[in-house]
Amino acid sequence: MRTRPCSLVLLAVASLFLAARVTRAADNWMDTYDRLLKKYVSGGGVKYAAWKTSAGDLKDLQTVVDGIASANIGSMGRNEQLAFYINAYNAWILHEALDKYPTKSVKDTFFTFFTGKRIKVGGEQTSFNALEKETIRSKFSEPRVHFALNCASQSCPPLSTDAFRGGNLEGQLEKLSRNFVNTPKGVTYQDGAKTAELSKIFDWYKDDFKEGGPIAFINKRRSKPLPNDVKISYQDYNWALNEVK
Repeated sequence: MRTRPCSLVLLAVASLFLAARVTRAADNWMDTYDRLLKKYVSGGGVKYAAWKTSAGDLKDLQTVVDGIASANIGSMGRNEQLAFYINAYNAWILHEALDKYPTKSVKDTFFTFFTGKRIKVGGEQTSFNALEKETIRSKFSEPRVHFALNCASQSCPPLSTDAFRGGNLEGQLEKLSRNFVNTPKGVTYQDGAKTAELSKIFDWYKDDFKEGGPIAFINKRRSKPLPNDVKISYQDYNWALNEVK
């Protein structure tokens, strides 16, 4: 039996309406997440104590991670997907850190906070470790994500006060990368001794910096590049909670 033209029109309208609802739902949790970041993130740290006392904002963060859990990723372009996954990692970290709070660190002895399948992203139950390694790093090969992802610890690059969005992603990643390598948390350089202590990130993930390695990546973005004969060592990683009051 042939479909009548009016039925086709109604079907098309219904499809557009559904797509619009999906888009609005995505925008809603993104806008909520952006508001929460601006309210509780300061100087790279998080006001966990204040957030924990706000039942309304805890509920709003639950809405954010619920939106992430049920998101339709297949319809997104590359930058939208990468922005989504970075937001997913950071939002779920905040959610789980607040669930543990008060705590001195989210890290436990065997790193089960990061390896346990405690989060849901785009309909898939996963872990922070798998989301970072098997999705974000493996699928996108973008070294600057290391300065956008935040593991709720003092040595992590500071958490952005802006949610990541596909249309702004290039500028956001570049800004965060430049900021990090121009601060002591990223690179501590002693001019007289020509020694530099780098963030442990540049040691753990050195293979991700494919175009010339970590030093080339750093020098492309530092206001004062490191000399060719610099002696490199790495900072100890501080897993204490990235809390500010």
